[in-house]
Amino acid sequence: MEFVDEFMVFLNKHKVIGLAIAFIIGAAATKLVTAIVQDLIMPIIAVLTPNGDWRMSILQIGPMKFLIGDFAGALIDFLIVSLVIFLLVKYAIRGESK
Repeated sequence: MEFVDEFMVFLNKHKVIGLAIAFIIGAAATKLVTAIVQDLIMPIIAVLTPNGDWRMSILQIGPMKFLIGDFAGALIDFLIVSLVIFLLVKYAIRGESK
């Protein structure tokens, strides 16, 4: 068996092509969801907060500065992205079972 044939058998046996396609689509979906969060949802949250620029909040203890606003923003981004991905996967699984 030639190397190319052996390689093609490996790709087909382990579904590498499908995995690569899923990875690329997942990366594109992540960019889309992140853009939705940053461009549509987070500006609404910024308007609802008293200072508006809550991501710049700092907690200073002595010489240390903790960027609690940045951390809170990253946490909110993560939760929203996780929720959207959960809902998409739930919808996709429901569609497969029908």
